[in-house]
Amino acid sequence: MPSITDIFYYAIHHQELRSIIQWKVWHDAVHQRDSEKETLRQRTCFDYLERTSRSFSAVIQELHPELLLPVALFYLILRGLDTIEDDMTIDQSRKVTLLKNFHEVLEEKGWSFDGNGPNEKDRDLLVNFSVVIEEFCQIKPAYRSIIKDITKKMGHGMAEFVMKAEKDVDAVATVEDYDLYCHYVAGLVGEGLTRLFVESGLANPALLERSHLQESMGLFLQKTNIIRDVREDWEDNRRFWPKEIWSKHVERFDDLFEPSHIDAALNCSSDMVLNALEHADECLFYLAGLKEQSVFNFAAIPQSMAIATLDLVFRNPAIFQKNVKITKGQACQLMVASSQNLQTLYDKFRNLVRQIHQKNTPKDPNYLQISIACGKEKIEQFIESIFPTQKPEAVALAQAGQPVDPDKAAEATEAKRDMLYMLAIVGTFLFAVTLLMFVVAYLVGARFDIAFAQLKQGKFSKPGPSEMSKLVEDYQHGEL
Repeated sequence: MPSITDIFYYAIHHQELRSIIQWKVWHDAVHQRDSEKETLRQRTCFDYLERTSRSFSAVIQELHPELLLPVALFYLILRGLDTIEDDMTIDQSRKVTLLKNFHEVLEEKGWSFDGNGPNEKDRDLLVNFSVVIEEFCQIKPAYRSIIKDITKKMGHGMAEFVMKAEKDVDAVATVEDYDLYCHYVAGLVGEGLTRLFVESGLANPALLERSHLQESMGLFLQKTNIIRDVREDWEDNRRFWPKEIWSKHVERFDDLFEPSHIDAALNCSSDMVLNALEHADECLFYLAGLKEQSVFNFAAIPQSMAIATLDLVFRNPAIFQKNVKITKGQACQLMVASSQNLQTLYDKFRNLVRQIHQKNTPKDPNYLQISIACGKEKIEQFIESIFPTQKPEAVALAQAGQPVDPDKAAEATEAKRDMLYMLAIVGTFLFAVTLLMFVVAYLVGARFDIAFAQLKQGKFSKPGPSEMSKLVEDYQHGEL
């Protein structure tokens, strides 16, 4: 049930409401998961997928059948690994051992783990991890080999940083440390998914030769999340913003959360956004190598949400007070735009990058670098090289005095028509409910004749006690 706040928000942002309805009602998945053909164990795995991931669950369940289960299990296995790494209640030596050996338990039937703290949100996944292991042992050996290899690399990398953090709270000291940490927790995910995509025959094998593209796909998402979650991580005594960056703006990391240092904090956050934007054009390049629509959707939707999140957090002081997120309506807009084709995705990306550029300020020490990253020397230049905006057909139309982009004009007309339809539907519904309320009131004895008589006399307020008594006498039915 939507809250009052949501109702007012979407009453104003009707385009977002339209996107929610469009995605919920008219979205037609390329592939639809059929739970009736699944075993009980498989359904349990997908149940855990839905409980542990709000953002990835939907796109995973629309993947090509060849990849559906392997990718779902890959996610659950890495979520289990991440749950151990995130839990600050586990003893450090035990945590390191678990992380380093996690790849070995993937074929150890019956293995589970109940050592997480009671408040760890994904604790139940590890308590019943034997279900994931049983299903993992049934997928193709080639997929098992890829998943196990990535899990081993990630577990060892996480263990390395856990040991560093135990000795020094600023374990992520340099930008190089930052990139290495993001490689272990996200860049390896990009590598693993690419290997799965190519192994299934649903992606261009040339992607395997471009490891920097795979890396950027993971790092762009992870760095965006690290920027957004800075307040939440700080409250958990965790620091992922590299000291090399934040020390340029404040003396102590804690100063970022002090109102007196808000200008320095905003400049620091823009420095972090600049670092993330360095991966954007390589993500767009990678997406051009995905051949199958469901695989493209799976990879494109998170990337478009990441650039939208960077737009949200850029020079936004709220990130230092709370965890901020894009709205459900914005998410649906992005999913609609990102699940069509490469050009539509690029257009959405370009618009969001331009919004970041518009918020850039000369007061920011990174003003010039951010302008370059967003503009003609990086992201926009790359998009323009793939899909030029100045097409010969557009020039001819402009010279003839006709609309330059008839498709967009048609889309705008369609959007207005759809909005009128929705308003008509809502109006009809409200009218029907109002009419029903009047009928029910009449049946239980409401005296509309009295109300109408009072309105005719220009009396719109509630009658006083003496006037109420007179009304009762005037309309009293003696025979009753």
